[in-house]
Amino acid sequence: MAAVASLTVAALAIGAPLARQAEAQTALQTAIFAGGCFWSEEKAFDDVPGVRSAVSGFVGGHTANPTYEQVVRGGTGHMEAVQVTFDPRVVSYRTLVDRYWRTIDPTDPNGQFCDQGPSYRSAVFATAAQRADAVASRDAAMRVLRKSFTTPVVGAQRFWPAGEEHQNYAKRHAASYQAYRIGCRRPERLRAIWGDAAVS
Repeated sequence: MAAVASLTVAALAIGAPLARQAEAQTALQTAIFAGGCFWSEEKAFDDVPGVRSAVSGFVGGHTANPTYEQVVRGGTGHMEAVQVTFDPRVVSYRTLVDRYWRTIDPTDPNGQFCDQGPSYRSAVFATAAQRADAVASRDAAMRVLRKSFTTPVVGAQRFWPAGEEHQNYAKRHAASYQAYRIGCRRPERLRAIWGDAAVS
């Protein structure tokens, strides 16, 4: 009897941390934002408290498992995007989508800054549960700028991660990314739109 009790206690001791770990994993949520160059969008969310990961990839197209070359060449219908996995107990979806607007020019229907064309268009891909927050955030941001936005809020779609060479690009290739960022005049163009609230 004592042996059975000991085994039960041991099982509970092992099971409790595993249950907590599973609960924590289940609690994580994702957000998908298309905002031009996915390197820049990934960088904008990478270090936000509560964000577990930011992954560069593609969304919104009709070709399965697209490559970067296919998307840039056109014809797949995809946009470059970032998938943000976050803990809603630390950071809310609304906080993330509020931040997203300040990383883009939401009045440009054709792309972002020096990246123009269908694959660089901007959009919020929201689940049914996220849609109200996404729309409220967009409306609040429009009131701040006093302009209409061309960036739509659309339904969530399948996200395809880009190749490893595109992940964490801004950190792994800091000099190259900085040259791109400055060459596109991204910081000053975002400041011209959002002022001190810009996230560049």
